[in-house]
Amino acid sequence: MRSLLAASVILSLLALTGCSAMPGAADAGAGRIDLVMLQPPRSGLNPLSDDAFKLSRWSTAETLVNLDAAGDPQPALATGWSQSDPLTWEFTIRRDVRFHDGTPLTAERAARSLRAAAAAAPKPRILDGVELTVTVKDDKVLVATATPDPLVPHRLSSPQLAILAEKAYQGRTVNPVGTGTGAFVLTKVDGTSGATLERNERYWGPKAKAAGIEVRFVPDGTARAAALRTGEADIVEAIPVSQAALLDSETITEVPMPRTNTLYLNTAKGAFKDPGLRAAARAAIDGKALVTGVYEGRADVAAGLLGPALPWSARRPARPATVEPAPANGTKITLATFTDRAELPEVAAVLRQQLEQAGFEVELVVREYAHIEADALEGAFDAFILSRATVLDSGDPVAYMVSDFSCEGSFNISQLCDERVDAALEEAARTPAGEERRRAILEAEATILNTGAAIPMLHERVLQGDARGVTGSAKDPRERILITTDTHAR
Repeated sequence: MRSLLAASVILSLLALTGCSAMPGAADAGAGRIDLVMLQPPRSGLNPLSDDAFKLSRWSTAETLVNLDAAGDPQPALATGWSQSDPLTWEFTIRRDVRFHDGTPLTAERAARSLRAAAAAAPKPRILDGVELTVTVKDDKVLVATATPDPLVPHRLSSPQLAILAEKAYQGRTVNPVGTGTGAFVLTKVDGTSGATLERNERYWGPKAKAAGIEVRFVPDGTARAAALRTGEADIVEAIPVSQAALLDSETITEVPMPRTNTLYLNTAKGAFKDPGLRAAARAAIDGKALVTGVYEGRADVAAGLLGPALPWSARRPARPATVEPAPANGTKITLATFTDRAELPEVAAVLRQQLEQAGFEVELVVREYAHIEADALEGAFDAFILSRATVLDSGDPVAYMVSDFSCEGSFNISQLCDERVDAALEEAARTPAGEERRRAILEAEATILNTGAAIPMLHERVLQGDARGVTGSAKDPRERILITTDTHAR
């Protein structure tokens, strides 16, 4: 049935385009991957938006740089790079690469994509606060920044900075259909329902084993799990914890995420302006009870802000308590969270019990995220539970720490302003990538935690489903890769 449907899709596309063939068309209906994803496109698969991560996970749009498991930059469409002066990086463009429309990749075309991203309004997140000037010299793309930036190669790994053919850029829109360089050609987008991709027979790397990909967007978690259980899907992302027990355990993989469930305490006003009461709250929180009771063991108790998705974070220095807990004595606090993540209201209920057992009097506030974010950022609550991504688009946690805990941070729910924290973050930000930077990041983490402004409780995992017979799918904590050239269903 699926083969007939896939074949009819290809025939329709050929009729509409007037083409007699397309990359991979001869294999349509055989060896295809049926993929079910959580969130439908929010911006019509505009690669300058968060939809870029879908294009990356389908191996259709590629960047100059990739990140390895440790978060270090590796060659992709750029074969290498160097820093020619404190402000300028030179990237050598890979030869013999063709876009899906047949045009060759050149340094000028790569620069065209980067300039479009830098000039976009709004800019891709990865370029917030960054001024890029992009020029070309021979087969090299020169990327200059207004101030020294040791993370330029990391930034260029963001899926939002994918390199597309010239025809992708028409007016104010960016169209990824048939304009990438990856192992699969995006041939059709069906609104928010699905997408179709075909194998790229001219791919510059190893040829994909699968003939194509059929994508469906299914926001309902129960329906996604059912698609795996009934054999309607080969690969399913983001299976809810509540559905895991209903599935064959051999079809589920738990992937540690760079996402921490954290309790933010308001340090500017109210009860938690007192460091002693912040220490009392920290002593009251039992992360293990949350992992076992709410997440059914499918999460990791937090030792810090950063978790097992960043293996090097386990090398953090010891952090002795600096403030003794003060007695709560019936202190009234407001504890808030949101409903958009199914587990958080339950986490809030458990935390309420834990804090009340420690002597606090707790008022619980739970709303949809769209209706609570502004209040949280303005410091309307004493405590706020947030599931927070700790590694943003650059693959480096400094941006998250600056956003959440610096005096000028744009997402500073704790209302924290501490000169020691700012100094530690500034040191981490200017340290070159590598082991030295990681040490500086862990020192900054310790400085933040010593303020008591945030209590990390657990690190989340994502459950990925692969039907029996499926091999080669990626289990990527950063959710940048999913379908690879090795992915296929037997």
